[in-house]
Amino acid sequence: MSEPLVRFTELPGRDGARIGRATLNAPRSLNALSLAMIETLTARLEAWEQDPGIAAVWLDGAGDKAFCAGGDVVALYRAMTDAEQGAAFATTYFTAEYRLDYRLHAYTKPLIAWGGGIVMGGGLGLLAGAGERVVSEASRLAMPEITIGLYPDVGASWFFNRMPSGIGRYLGLTGAPLNARDALLLGLADRCIPDDRREAVLAALQAADLARPAQAVAEVLARFEARDTAPESQVLAHLDRLQAMTQVADVATAVERILADMDDDPWLAANRERLAGGCPITAHLVWEMQARHRHTSLADALRDELNLSVQCARHADLAEGVRALLIDKDKQPRWSHRDVASVPRQDVEAFLAPLWPAREHPLQDL
Repeated sequence: MSEPLVRFTELPGRDGARIGRATLNAPRSLNALSLAMIETLTARLEAWEQDPGIAAVWLDGAGDKAFCAGGDVVALYRAMTDAEQGAAFATTYFTAEYRLDYRLHAYTKPLIAWGGGIVMGGGLGLLAGAGERVVSEASRLAMPEITIGLYPDVGASWFFNRMPSGIGRYLGLTGAPLNARDALLLGLADRCIPDDRREAVLAALQAADLARPAQAVAEVLARFEARDTAPESQVLAHLDRLQAMTQVADVATAVERILADMDDDPWLAANRERLAGGCPITAHLVWEMQARHRHTSLADALRDELNLSVQCARHADLAEGVRALLIDKDKQPRWSHRDVASVPRQDVEAFLAPLWPAREHPLQDL
């Protein structure tokens, strides 16, 4: 009998209260988020939200390597071998994913996400939406979509804008990895708790007085929090440099400044290398989406992201990027443009062109 894609358990608490636990259960793929996982998780979250016996919800990933390494882009690639099928699958997949992300942000019960290990792409969308976002000393967060020809989605057009000026741009352009301290400082996490305390935290929640669940959850997490286990912030160490490179008028200038930087810090050097080999059109989409959603709502950002993600599935670079990184693994993508400076404005506008009238948008009801 095959293992379920998401394991659901209901943990008994005091006085008959229960804690719903959902565990992404695809450790071989680092819990990459498939459409089936999205759909089954959404359905159970809806049921738990309506169940008066469920006091709080816990979301984590199987294994000790990753919470969730991102969306199932391999399935997306397979669909994209046929242009029409690819666009249809992309619409179904991204609509379900962004609807789930929005539900997490709006969830009416305490929801704890344990973001241990790798948290990338779609995994960061899940973590960002939780009411209590926990990272550990081993957490590694990133939005590395520039390496595959997509762009930071799952609400990143919105939450990158809530970071210090220019930092969201830098993260989107370079796919820079963040550690637990970075996540705390940039508003992507609320708590840092050592990885080996996960089951102990759950046991403490079961023993807590859940008559006032939000208070009980906050008290238990505070008791286990150990911020001294988080490594030093990479972003804070280079904050002035990162802002000087990205607080400029256009994306071509920002990219030029980042690539011209000669600091030999390993983190900065790896980020430069990722940008240098990344998709030129992605850099423009990073810049455009953060500009468009500097002052919009999360719902507006997700609607715009759905349009753009389906457009990406209709263009060649996304399939080529996934092929090079994950299918053939030659790491030699042949992008549609030579570099960021050579991307014509009309090509960017083609990606941003609306696919649906506003009233027919699949996420118009958010």
